[in-house]
Formats: sequence, structure tokens, C-alpha cells
Amino acid sequence: MRQLDWLHRWTGGLIGLVLAMLGLSGTVLLHRDAWIMLPHAHDTQVADNAAVVGALEAIMADPHSRPGSVLFATQSLGLNRLTYADGSGAYTDQSGAVVSRWDSVWGRPELFLFDLHHHLLAGDTGEWVIGIAGLCGLFFVLSGLVLWWRTRRTFRFRLLPSRLTRPAILWHHRDMGVVLAPLLLLTLFTGTSMIFRPVAALVLGPSAPATIGAALKAPESAATPLADQPDWRQIVRTARQHFPDAEIRLISLPKQDGGPITMRMKQPEEWLPNGRTMLWFASDTSRLIEARNALLLPSQVQWFNTFYPLHAAKVGGLPYRLVMTLVGLALTLLGSLTVWTFWFRRRPSTRHAESRRPVTVE
Repeated sequence: MRQLDWLHRWTGGLIGLVLAMLGLSGTVLLHRDAWIMLPHAHDTQVADNAAVVGALEAIMADPHSRPGSVLFATQSLGLNRLTYADGSGAYTDQSGAVVSRWDSVWGRPELFLFDLHHHLLAGDTGEWVIGIAGLCGLFFVLSGLVLWWRTRRTFRFRLLPSRLTRPAILWHHRDMGVVLAPLLLLTLFTGTSMIFRPVAALVLGPSAPATIGAALKAPESAATPLADQPDWRQIVRTARQHFPDAEIRLISLPKQDGGPITMRMKQPEEWLPNGRTMLWFASDTSRLIEARNALLLPSQVQWFNTFYPLHAAKVGGLPYRLVMTLVGLALTLLGSLTVWTFWFRRRPSTRHAESRRPVTVE
């Protein structure tokens, strides 16, 4: 038990600040649509075919300056978001008129926070660091439950430490961690599984990573050049024919020459905010290559598709979002105070240390 306690403290001292940053940035991102203050940001969502086609034709009109993807407006944010290959982007209203532009994620606070939370502003390397921090967080919760059991009779829940002293912070850390352990496990597990898919096998079974990878893989198709003016009207009409009740969420142009145009749709039964119902269209003729219904995917994939909505509070409305806000703030508090008590705790004074020395009788 002493070795477990030592490992718990040392790992927390080394990785606690990363977890605190993830907790704070994630908490702010839970409410990001509410604090985007731009013209038309709170317009009512218009999702009919004519509006989608009109926006696409306006946005994609110039073959030399069109974006790589278009994320359409939602009920909580009335703006389309454009993403370009060089990392720049723009918001447009639902007719396709540009409202705001930026050259990098540093140009918009919500995009900066998103990249910080998902990549530590360091691309794939940062994502790996976050995944490792998530694994450490799972270890903290599980080992903390084991260590708490010995002192369970002294349990007393507090939202904040009674004093900013090391003993008070440690008691608060222990008891708050136990109360929020189920939600912390949910948050850390879902976040880590989205980075390291093999972690999902702990819940979904050993075959889950391979099944998920196969289900999300784009279909093989003949390489065709991207047309100067894809037939957006045909693309939207075909998508609606296959999934009449679904909402068109995302259009992506091929990242490599010869690839297909990709569309993501969200059916009413899906939890993912952008859905996982996928359609692929030939880049030159706009003909349908394949349509994939998210509701008919293997059960392991459907369960995996619930991880992000649960992690980011995209289901459950305001009550669940407030619960996850509490979890994010608790993770911030637990991580930051752990680092503070581990590295910057006050050392005993000389007088106190002298009083504890054994007296030698000559």
C-alpha cells in the first residue's frame, strides 16, 4: 500500500498540472457557443435544401479560394465554419456571406482553447501527451479509491478545502475525488479512448478497435479530379433521398488528389453533434459512391460514437452540462492543488524541526 501511495503522489505531482489545464479548458469549451459574440451567431438555424445549396454555391464559388470543409450552423450557433488547408478559417452566415476571418487558431479564442484541449497546441505530439495524461488520470482515480478505503471513517465532503494548508488540502482531495470518482472515470475514459482506441477495448471488448477502424474507413474508389464546380444541388438532393430526416452537418473536399467529397449527416437518433451517417461522392461527377447509415453500424461502433457526446456534454441538455462543468472544475482544482502541495508545500520551520529532534542525555 505504501508503494501505491508513493506512486499516486509522484505521478500526480508530475502530471497534475496537465490534468488541471484539461479540466479548465474543457469546462470553458462546454459553453463555447454561448460566448461567441459575432453578427448572426444567434440566428435561428435554417437547414432546408435550398439554404444548404445556396450557402455551398456561395462558399465554393471560386475554385482557387474555396475551403477544405464547411461545418454548418446548429441550433446553438447560427454560423457556418470554414476551414482551409493552411490552418486559416472563417465564419459565414447561413447564406454564405463571410462574418469573420482568422489566419490560425490563435485568431479565435474558442478555436485556440479547442486546440489546447485536444492537442496542447502541439499537433499529434500534444495529443499523445494528453492521452498519457488521461491514462494517468484513470490510475489516479482507481488508486485513490483504494487508498481512501483505509480512512473512509473520516470522510467529510467539502467543495473547497477548509484551509490552504497541506493536511486540509489532502483531506479535501481525497474526499472530493471519491464523491466524483464515477464522473471522473467517465470523463477520463471517454477522452482517452478517443485518442487511444485500444483503451475502448476495456469496455467494448478486444475486437472493438479493429471494428471501429473498419466502420469509419472511407470506401475505396477510383481517383478522379475535383470538378471546378461540383453539383451541390445533386449532392444535397441525393443525401436527402437516402436520409430524409437527417441534418447535413459537414461537407469536406478531398485532402488528396483523386479522393471523394465527404458528407456527414446527423439523424435524430444519433448523439454525436455532427453525426456519423456518412456519404461519399465522386469528385468529378458528384455521383454517390457509398452511403453508410450510422444506426446500422456494429454495436461496438455505436457505443463508441456515444463517447464524445458524453465527454463534451452534447446530450442531456443544460442539467448534464452543468454536471460536467462541476466535474471539469473539480479536475482543475484537484490537479492544481496536487501540484501545489507536492512541489511548493511549506517546509517545517527550524524551531519546529528542533522540537522534534530526539534529546540526547549525556
